[in-house]
Amino acid sequence: MNGNERRVEILKELEHAKKPVSGTLLAKKMGVSRQVIVQDMALLRASDKNIISTTRGYLLYKEDVSKVKRAFVVRHTNENIREELYSIVDCGGKMLDVSVFHNVYGMITVDLIIQNRREADDFLQKMNKINSEPLLTLTNGKHIHTIEADNEEILDRIEQVLRKQGFLVEENND
Repeated sequence: MNGNERRVEILKELEHAKKPVSGTLLAKKMGVSRQVIVQDMALLRASDKNIISTTRGYLLYKEDVSKVKRAFVVRHTNENIREELYSIVDCGGKMLDVSVFHNVYGMITVDLIIQNRREADDFLQKMNKINSEPLLTLTNGKHIHTIEADNEEILDRIEQVLRKQGFLVEENND
């Protein structure tokens, strides 16, 4: 199978997947190395395929137009990450990504796709296992999350909870 055929097969796998698919699993199915899959993903993204790389694997993101999104600017320490994640998902939100503004690199955004406590725990366990620092360490705790929900009321509830916890950065309170 040539590269174009393999990328078509990868897209089919992702379209039918109910959860993220690991690069290792795709490599095994396609009979190539994981590095080849990483290169294929870069080519697919460059061709406007909405492929998201999460800590659990690759996902073909299909935007649900019935959902609403809002960006929240927050600030907290590493010790508050679990509390923040749980608050968002417990209110019914799905954390799509995290972004920070770095003085040299500009905006850095990483896809997360966390929609329940188990996924939040998996994310935190992976961070701890590989001894990785979260992006917020680059910006003194300040970062931005894009949150998706079924309706504006859920996003309003998330905003209230984040404000009550002292995590929400108010416009006049950079």
